[in-house]
Amino acid sequence: MKRQLTVLAALLGALTLSVSSSSAAATTWVETGTAYTGSLGGGEGVASQADGSLLYRGLASIPLDLRIQGWNHIGDPDIANGYVFDAYQGADTATSKMYAVTTPSGTRYTYVHTLDSGEKINNSFDAISPDTQWMVSGEWGDQSRLQVFPTPLLNPSTPATGGALPQAGQITLDRTVNDIQGCDFVTDTRLVCVSDDASGSKFPEIRPLLQVDLPHKLDGQPITGTVTSLFALPARSICTGTFEAEGIDYDVNSGTLRAEVVQPGVCQVSTSVYSYKQQ
Repeated sequence: MKRQLTVLAALLGALTLSVSSSSAAATTWVETGTAYTGSLGGGEGVASQADGSLLYRGLASIPLDLRIQGWNHIGDPDIANGYVFDAYQGADTATSKMYAVTTPSGTRYTYVHTLDSGEKINNSFDAISPDTQWMVSGEWGDQSRLQVFPTPLLNPSTPATGGALPQAGQITLDRTVNDIQGCDFVTDTRLVCVSDDASGSKFPEIRPLLQVDLPHKLDGQPITGTVTSLFALPARSICTGTFEAEGIDYDVNSGTLRAEVVQPGVCQVSTSVYSYKQQ
């Protein structure tokens, strides 16, 4: 019996080591709070500003002049060095997508990307790399990539006052993801992304928070990212129906991660903003 117990203990120890080793690359996030914002003005995305305040985006955030030009959807934004980056898309028949940059002084420049062969019109989000030189963006549906562009205005290869924006080397994902609504950088080589996938077919979690790890920082060349599902975003509401995962932000100053979930049914006028800290 003693020998059997010894063998069993050794097996359990090996199993514990194996589990710990396999999950070592994934960050553990602990929920720390919930806030709420109106969906019309904040249900598409969120970004933290240098003073700790939050910038929200929603349908009501689209300036009238851009709406008149046909840009009828705004995605999850990002902020870098005080510059605000917004992702816009137009009608289903559009042949381009647009990124708007608002400088700290309030001047806005627009950068239009003509769709490449096989590229979808969707422009769900933008995420600026920590060195400010590269902008990650994404499309809708099943995807095995994230798009990469030189950061408008901040990357010297882009026009100084707006203009055309070609793609750089994309991030090829090692697993197919679905309906990515937003991503943000946690480090030079790690992004966290919100997926609105409620099917459970790609990952066991419903509307998962995904982690994408890169072998090195972006440099404009093709790169492969490793995808890990961290956890399912909450689905809490007094209303019943379909939730929608939306924007995400990582505040590098406070270490706070925030993810948005639009509530279902008649409660969809309210968006829940869940906060997390690394453990």
